[in-house]
Amino acid sequence: MRVLNSLSGRFLILTAVFVMLAEIMIFVPSVARFREDYLMARLEKAQIASLALLATDDISPELQEELLQNAGVFNVVLRRNEARQLMLSSPMPSAVAGTFDLRDVSAMELIKDAIVCLMNAEPKVIRVIGEPARMAGLLIEVTLETTPLRNAMIDYGVRILLLSAVISIITAGLLFLAVRSFLVKPIEGVIGHMKAYAAAPEDARRVIKPSAGITELREAEETLQSLQTELTSALRQKERLAQLGGAVAKVSHDLRNILTSAQLFTDRIEMSEDPKVRRMAPKLVNSITRAVNLCENTLAYGKAEEPSPTLNRFMLTDIVSDVIDSERLAVGDADVIFSQNIPYAMTIRADSEQLYRVISNLMRNARQAILNSGKPGEINVSAHESNDDWRIRILDTGPGLPPKAQENLFTPFRGGVTKGGTGLGLSIADELLRGHGGSLQLESTSDNGSTFVITLPKGDISAK
Repeated sequence: MRVLNSLSGRFLILTAVFVMLAEIMIFVPSVARFREDYLMARLEKAQIASLALLATDDISPELQEELLQNAGVFNVVLRRNEARQLMLSSPMPSAVAGTFDLRDVSAMELIKDAIVCLMNAEPKVIRVIGEPARMAGLLIEVTLETTPLRNAMIDYGVRILLLSAVISIITAGLLFLAVRSFLVKPIEGVIGHMKAYAAAPEDARRVIKPSAGITELREAEETLQSLQTELTSALRQKERLAQLGGAVAKVSHDLRNILTSAQLFTDRIEMSEDPKVRRMAPKLVNSITRAVNLCENTLAYGKAEEPSPTLNRFMLTDIVSDVIDSERLAVGDADVIFSQNIPYAMTIRADSEQLYRVISNLMRNARQAILNSGKPGEINVSAHESNDDWRIRILDTGPGLPPKAQENLFTPFRGGVTKGGTGLGLSIADELLRGHGGSLQLESTSDNGSTFVITLPKGDISAK
């Protein structure tokens, strides 16, 4: 039963069935042709018997009976020179039930007559008309019984069916072996490779090596090889990232403690009499605070979640100004211009620390792109509000995003926009904005620069 349910087993059965169907389709025409040949043979034998009678007039009744029995007919009528002549005759068991003219008969008529003969088992006497062989007259007519004809047709049909069965079995067997060798075994080999790879997908030695000679199977093996190679690389990267995540969590934990201790010294810095130090002290305090928050958020990200946003109202210009000041320090003497076009009194409702991280990530990416291009550039932050939301645009005049970065823009570790980047910045920014119920979209990018749009809804937000 298992063999019959296999591909090769079903192919064997279907082949045998189809060959038998093909043989059956030619069975009826073959039997019809056999019937015609049988009747033509009776006409020829009857003609020979009549010629023997014409050769001598002295022929005994016993010899006439023997000639008729040898021809398998009851009567022989020969038409020569427009005259019909009864050459041989014997008593008939019944009256003539039908007449069949074999001169200029169509194939369909032969098939129909053959089917009728096979279906009717009742003994009958029929008249058969044909042309004499070698033009020995104009017409020859015989009467004969249908029972021997029907028995001969049945015997011929049985032999045809048996021969068809043998041919179908041999053909199916050969095709079974061919399919087994050229198709089934290679497929079983692919299945074996898949099972072996599934047992240890990290082992690159288990990746299939295409070897099939059949074009379709080789394409399948090559596709499977590509998928297995990508999956193995992804699993290795996943393992490395898991190890990296553990290391980052430890570093962030210790760094948070160090920065917390550094916060204790900021009060003394603020008490300094140096005006420049006192002016820079608040920025230093803010930077240390943000670094502490970043460490805490990194630990939260290692748990596959970002903290829920703490919503409060604040002026957007304060956040943007802090980011621009930090970016200007990072630029140094490079020719990069920072500008903002934000209404001074615009107040938004969001998590100020998370929004700072989003804007900082976007501006840092823009700054790195401009610096890598080696050309002067500008980064502009603008904002406007409607009845439903706030929209913040970060526009730069850098070289634009490469196609690969656009395809995986917000995918961690794949959407890096700069060489050597991890792609975490945009992924984190997108996640933080989705936590606000907002979104981050790439509005445009070309050789003249890129524009990102931050959308924050004004409606109430349920913290995730």
